[in-house]
Order: sequence, then structure tokens, then C-alpha cells
Amino acid sequence: MFYPAPEGGSNRKRNMDVKSRNYLLMNRQALEKDIKTSYIMDRMISDEVLTLQEEERVKQQNTQKERAAMLINIILTKDNNSYRSFYNALLHEGYRDLAALLQDGIPAVSSGNRKSSMDGMTSYVKTVLCEGGVPQRPVVFVTRPKLVDAIKKKLYCLGSDPGWVTVYGMAGCGKTVLTAEALRDHQLLEDYFPGGVHWISVGKQDKAGLLIKLQNLCSRLEHDLTLSQRSPLNIEEAKDRLRLLMLRKYPRSLLVLDDIWDSWVLKAFDNQCQVLITSRDRSVTDAVAGNKFEVHVESGLAHEKGLEILSLFVNMKISELPEQANSLVRECKGSPLVISLIGALLRDFPSRWEYYLRQLQNKQFKRIRKSSSYDYEALDEAMSISVEQLNDNYKDYYRDLSILPKDVKVPTKVLCILWDMETEEVEDILQEFVNKSLLFCDRNGKSFHYYLHDLQLDFLTEKNRNQLQELHRNIVNQYKKYYKLKMPVPSQEDCMYWYNFLAYHMAGANMQQELRDLMFSLDWIKAKTELVGPAHLIHEYVEYSSVLDQKDSTVRENFQEFLSLNGHLLGRQPFPDIIQLGLCQPETSEVYQQAKLHAQRETGTFYLEWMNKKSLKNLYRLVVRPHRDAVYHACFSKDRQRIASCGADKTLQSACRGVSQLSRELAISQPVTW
Repeated sequence: MFYPAPEGGSNRKRNMDVKSRNYLLMNRQALEKDIKTSYIMDRMISDEVLTLQEEERVKQQNTQKERAAMLINIILTKDNNSYRSFYNALLHEGYRDLAALLQDGIPAVSSGNRKSSMDGMTSYVKTVLCEGGVPQRPVVFVTRPKLVDAIKKKLYCLGSDPGWVTVYGMAGCGKTVLTAEALRDHQLLEDYFPGGVHWISVGKQDKAGLLIKLQNLCSRLEHDLTLSQRSPLNIEEAKDRLRLLMLRKYPRSLLVLDDIWDSWVLKAFDNQCQVLITSRDRSVTDAVAGNKFEVHVESGLAHEKGLEILSLFVNMKISELPEQANSLVRECKGSPLVISLIGALLRDFPSRWEYYLRQLQNKQFKRIRKSSSYDYEALDEAMSISVEQLNDNYKDYYRDLSILPKDVKVPTKVLCILWDMETEEVEDILQEFVNKSLLFCDRNGKSFHYYLHDLQLDFLTEKNRNQLQELHRNIVNQYKKYYKLKMPVPSQEDCMYWYNFLAYHMAGANMQQELRDLMFSLDWIKAKTELVGPAHLIHEYVEYSSVLDQKDSTVRENFQEFLSLNGHLLGRQPFPDIIQLGLCQPETSEVYQQAKLHAQRETGTFYLEWMNKKSLKNLYRLVVRPHRDAVYHACFSKDRQRIASCGADKTLQSACRGVSQLSRELAISQPVTW
């Protein structure tokens, strides 16, 4: 259970209840041993119960345990609101066992507090947004009430009818933050979207990438179903699954699609539901039907808002800011992202106003010009300054992030493998980047996923262009060192990352032989298609054909054709025997050659091979319909030219054309497939 967040606006000093203090003191040892203070303090600062100076006191401690002890000492000097905020932070950050120790010590909430909280961040709102994956409010946050209210008004306009609200503007103007802020409204969620909010970060995608996003969304929405379903294998299937989920399980809910680039992507979400999108392109909803409303976010903050952000970062009143502040805000061109980057630097080095202003005015950094909608003139400069402030070791780690795929949240485990480090060490390094606004973290309980803003990734890619091949090679070698000859399994946190992006890294490293060994392996094809279907693999054969075909395109074409022609079978449950499917390929095919070697090595498994393939005019027109469950009996005719089988699916099947047996032992529980 969540408890209402503390209410601001009162300067009256109150002491913490004796009972609450006692619970903190009794459980102090367990708290100091386990908690990591960074994310806990982020939430307490956003609740306005912890100051930036107090946060700095905690950070100055040498060890994790000492930092936790200092934080608890500070909380003990505060009031009941601090206790509630600390308890809520433990819940949100996945420390449910520790929160349970403090639950009986939670002080009672006055009716006045409960009433005033109805206008904003109540416990109900926090729960809905946390479950829906809505991004948290930034630690340094400046309200823009006119834009927030405009978004709310457009959501009210939807009423109970299906439709679209588009929040559009250039990159880095604050669309995502403003959209998330508009949803922090108890009345809005309770009256208009009682089914909840479901947030998905989309980004620029091809069809294979969109399918992955849809699969992940469906999986998240189905998380509490008693019978788990396999992932949808194509976009149409995913669209139908999503439509049924929204209609039956989540009626009157809001779907938020963050960072939409292409109008065709929206067709996959056109399911007669209520959708809020953020985009750089105002016309992105032209391809879909329904009521449409727009909110334009202007390209830059007002000058006063920029000064307010800087003042919050350096913990000074606007009137106390040095004279360089006005020029600095102008050089940042009103971009909230750039002002935040500079503000984070000034928080660490408060005497460097003149230095950072001079760096921006000199415009000495190489500019990225891939899209006119990007404010690269300011961003590239601020990014360079931020990276240069990292110590040398951290610069190398940050450079390694240049090869991350766009719009992908990377599990901590992937970076543990890349850097050959323990989880805690990796999280400490990444937290340094997060603190300096160089990286973003998506936290779901104790699971951490990291990602770069697309502008930051563009900057890193350009800056390290000559080293990208070597960086890709390094991550592949680290993967091979960690997994050796094994493959990731679905229960592992990093599993989906490697199945989706290992080939991407091999191609980026121009590791031709390694990429061929991977993508021309029936074991890899079987493992990947069982997880995500054949579409993504087919896309990779096309995408990386220039690397795969450096010697000859025949093998790649064999495998691509095999997947294209058997895609309808690879979507079935139970999953068909891929070796038997391979044996149905022409004898000149590399797929057939591999399948035959596998079949000859297998023991206890029965496989069939067509003897007269050459007599068929078009082998690929052969329709293969295997049994869908266990085979109970199989019998050859006397001339060995026919076979009949029956099984648990209550069908009798027969085949002629001639067969030869590659493995003589028949496992009755193994379906015979051809």
C-alpha cells in the first residue's frame, strides 16, 4: 500500500512521532546494510522533504553503508512527512522487505492533508503511473502550467470516445516531461481513465523494431493473466492482441506513445482506444481515423524559466545568479535538455560560469547535422563540455555507450558483461552519468535499464566514428567470453538484448565469419524464432547482406528463403522440429546440409528425408502439415513407400513419395514433422 506523499507549502516545524522514530532506530542496521541512497534521495527531493545540500552531505560519505547511515540521521531530525516519503521511496525502488519493517511506524495522515492531495500526486496517482511505466518527474523540475493545462484540456476533450491527442514540437523541448506531468492529476485519472495509463517509448522503428515494441507492451499488459501466451509473431497479430486487451481488460484507459516518428507506426495502435502521442511531426496522425486534438510545445523555454532551472541546480535565488547566467541561457537557445546539462555541471563546479559561457560562445565543437529539427548547435557544445568533465576512466566507459541501439533500454547485465564487472560497480558508474544528465535510467523495482537520449547518442556516434568498429568488436568478444559456446536463456535479464542485437554488433564490427556462424546456425535460428518469430531474423538477413555476402550470397539466400517459406510453421505451438523442416530443403541448400548433420548426430529421435525431391517441379509448393501434439503410432507400408501416423491431435496422416531413415530409434513422444 502506498501512503500519500508529503504536502508542501507549510513552513511550520513539526517533530517526527516517537513511534516512527523508534521504528527507524530499531531497523536502522537492516536499512544501512541494504539501501542505495541515490534513487531514494531523488524521490525524497521530489517530495520536497530533502534539500540539495542534505543530498550533498550524504554523497560525501565514502561507502554505501556510510551514505545510508547519514541519510537516516538526516531523516531522524525531520517530521512525519519525511518518514512517509522515505517509506514510499523504499516501495517504489523495490525494497518492499525493508518497507514492510517500517509499515507499522507510519504516522497517521490528517484529513486536511488527504483532501489537498486530491488535486495532484496522491498515492492512487503514484500507483497508477508507476504500474503504467510513466517516467518520474526530474529531480530539478520547473513547472510550465499553461502547457500542462493545455494537455489536460485536450485529454478532457476526448471524453469517453476514441481519439488522439498529439503533443508535438522539436527534440529536447520537453514534450515527454510535460506529458508525464499532465497525468499527475487524481481527478483526471479517476474520472476519465479509471482503466489506467500505459506508457510505451517508441522512437524511430522499422517493422521488426515495432514488432518488438508491441510484443513487450502485450507482455506487460498480460502480466497477471493465469495462462501466459506466446508473443505475437507479426504486427497484425500484435495489433489484434492489443485491441482485445484494451477492450476487455483495460477499458477506459489511456495509451501513451512517446516519440513517434512515422505515421505508419500509428496504424498498429489504431484500435478504437484513447491515445496520447508525443512527436516532432505535427502531421503524424494524418494516417489514422478518429477525433484528433493537438498541443504545440514551443521550441524553447522562456528566458525566465531557463534562469529558474539554473537557480534550482545551483540552489540560489534567481536574483542571486551571477551576471553570466543570462548570457548562458541565451546560448543554450532555450533547450530544456541543454540547460539541464549545463546546470548539472554548475552544481558540481559552481565557480565555472564564465568558463562554460566561453565554451558555448566559441562554438568550437563539431556539429551534428542529420536533422534540421535537432538543436545541435547548443546540444553538441553542452554534450562536449559534460563529457570532458568526467574523469579519464569514466570517459572510456561513456565512449563504450556509442554503440548502443537507438531507443533501446539496456539491462544492467549487458553492461556487466561488456565491462566484466559486478552489478554494483556498473550501477555506480552509470549513476555518475545519470547524475550529470548524460544517461537516463528506467527503474522497475530492483531491475535497472539504461538508455541515451537520441541526441546524446548521435553526438557520441559522431564523436567516436573512427572507433565504432572496434567498440562493436569488443562487446561481441565480451559476449563470447561470458557465454562461451552456450546461448542466453529466457530467464536471464539480458536474454532478449542479445537475441535482438548480437547480429547488429557483429555487423558493426565487420566480423564476417562470426556473423555467418551465428546467422547460418540452426541452433540460433531455433532459439530466436521460438522467442520472437521469424520476422526479425529475415530482416537481419536483408539488413546485413553486405557483410554476409562478402564471399557468396547463396548461403544467405538459402536461409532467408527457408525462413520466408516456413514462417507459417514457425509460428505454431508446439514449436516444430526445425531439423526436420531443414531436411525438406533442396539437397544443394546449406540449410539441408546442416539439418542432415544434426539428424545424424541425434540419438533417440526419428527423422524423415525425401528421396525423390529432384522429381518435384517446385519443392517449395509442398504444403507441410505436421502433427500438433504427440505421435502415438507410425507404420511403414511393406514397400516402404508410404507411412501412416496418428497422435494426440486426433488426426490420421499419411505420406508417400519415398523416405529414408537417418536415425533408427523412434521416440514416441516426439512429433514426426516433415
